[in-house]
Amino acid sequence: MFTLKPDAPTPLVSQIVDGFRRLIADQSLKAGTKLPSIRAFAASHGVSVFTVVEAYDRLVAQGWLVSRANAGFFVKQRPGETAPEAAAPDLRFDASWYLKQIFENRNLPLKPGCGWLPHDWLFEDGVRRSLRQLSSEGAELGGYGLPHGHMALRVLIAEALAEHQIAVTTEQVLLTQGSSQALDLAARRLLKPGDAVLVDDPGYPNLMFMLRFLGARLIGVPRTPGGYDIAALEALMVEHKPRAFFTQPRLQSPTNSVTPIAQLYRLLQLAEAHGVALVENDIYADLDPQSRPSLASLDQLKRVIYVGSYSKTISPNIRVGYLVGGTQLVQELAQLKMVSGLTSSDITERIAFGALTEGRWRKHLKSLRDRLAEAHGRVAHRLTGLGFELFHEPKAGMYQWARHPDLNDSAELSRQAVGEGMMLGPGHLFLVEPRPTGWLRFNVAFSEDERIVRFLEQHIPTL
Repeated sequence: MFTLKPDAPTPLVSQIVDGFRRLIADQSLKAGTKLPSIRAFAASHGVSVFTVVEAYDRLVAQGWLVSRANAGFFVKQRPGETAPEAAAPDLRFDASWYLKQIFENRNLPLKPGCGWLPHDWLFEDGVRRSLRQLSSEGAELGGYGLPHGHMALRVLIAEALAEHQIAVTTEQVLLTQGSSQALDLAARRLLKPGDAVLVDDPGYPNLMFMLRFLGARLIGVPRTPGGYDIAALEALMVEHKPRAFFTQPRLQSPTNSVTPIAQLYRLLQLAEAHGVALVENDIYADLDPQSRPSLASLDQLKRVIYVGSYSKTISPNIRVGYLVGGTQLVQELAQLKMVSGLTSSDITERIAFGALTEGRWRKHLKSLRDRLAEAHGRVAHRLTGLGFELFHEPKAGMYQWARHPDLNDSAELSRQAVGEGMMLGPGHLFLVEPRPTGWLRFNVAFSEDERIVRFLEQHIPTL
């Protein structure tokens, strides 16, 4: 079949993946051919079962193989690909791929393009202490939570927002299953099919996919290193008459740019003049070492819906987010939440409340901010040393948005990366109108491994 070289610098997993890809591409293995079982291949080639499992899993993820329950692994039909040079993993690098594959490929060893923090950067100790406290108190496991969510956590959120000059009552706080549900509820309340809606460009792929699914017509507002292109924003409001603008002024993903207060004021003026609702996604607020005004604090929720989350700082697994707005609007959104999925989880909301109140939360946030700032400095140094241009460098938040002058299509680089066990963040995923681009999103918390540097050094000049 092919020979493995244990002493070669290429990892055995990559050798197996490359070997099967060559055999499939040159038709030595035709569609429908069954591969040797994992144990049979491991025994015949003198490698561990775990090595073969990882290699087969990568081949399935890349679209070369298909796994059939109780039958094994088979070569997948790949129409139109006849040569190794033309062969490329059958991954659709679009928003639907992002929603599905980015979670299915969490097991890839290297994840510089992912959208979460390493588990040891999160507040795991706080979660464990909260769980122990709940257990000792005999928390009720039956029944449902309140439509608006756990009252004690809503009180805590209202108090925290007051520190940032956003005055709300608990009736204006709606707990959700992460920020994604909050954004979805806001979109379904504000929009109907065919409505124009403004979004950051580049921006959040999950949000764009959800808005398109609802039938909205997406209009991209260009992001600059200094926030918005205000002239373009005003022109788009005049031309398209959008119903809403979903935006992320602070530490925006993927650019990590921050909108200055003068632009926030101007945006509020334009929204008022043109009747545009504003949905402010501020999920990275806790990662910002600076105290900054928000659209919600300047507007006091007259025209702004404010969205926050604890997924980035406590744990993504507990899925606790929140939405804040006018009392009547939040009441309507609570009803919509109940219609679509009943209450959010009272247990996870209690876990979040316990983590936030056990005394070490502020210390954790400071440590996390410091750690991210240090990682930003090191990653920026490595990327610029490789010839990358950085879009913006606030030394806070999770991301670096960067491009290389010799890289025309980061999607092709990302396909190669998956084949070598690496998840990159190709730039076109984040564009309103996807097109080939050299931009990449790097998560600084996952981007310091030397193998990432070697991959970039080896592959960018060849593209």
